[in-house]
Amino acid sequence: MKLCGIELKGNDAVFVVLEASDAGPTHIDFPTRKIALGDSDNAADVICFQKEIAAFFVNNNISKVAIKKRAKKGKFAGGPDTFKMEALIQVIPDLEVELVTPQALAAMEKKQDIIYPNSLMKYQEVAYLVGVWLFK
Repeated sequence: MKLCGIELKGNDAVFVVLEASDAGPTHIDFPTRKIALGDSDNAADVICFQKEIAAFFVNNNISKVAIKKRAKKGKFAGGPDTFKMEALIQVIPDLEVELVTPQALAAMEKKQDIIYPNSLMKYQEVAYLVGVWLFK
């Protein structure tokens, strides 16, 4: 079973796809590492984003996704586009979506010795943590 961790940053959905193995979660390095939302005020761009992201999940047999949850208010509040992207992912048919709090990720990182694969790009590290969280 393939699972996907996602971090929403700015207008980008950053992906890390993981698969279960005897050694634990294994990173699968796909050429698509992020998908950008164009102009969030343009309906055609929003629809294009959702179709592109849904196609990525279907084409790669991903059945479950976790997204790093963003704060709704305060200093670290997420931008409006990230909430729109989150909603677009949550309503994709036949896709199980979980939201993971930053606190849960920090607690998991303290308890487990997380080793980042060499195939991972630096900007994918948070998405990798989110994906590993799915294997709890």
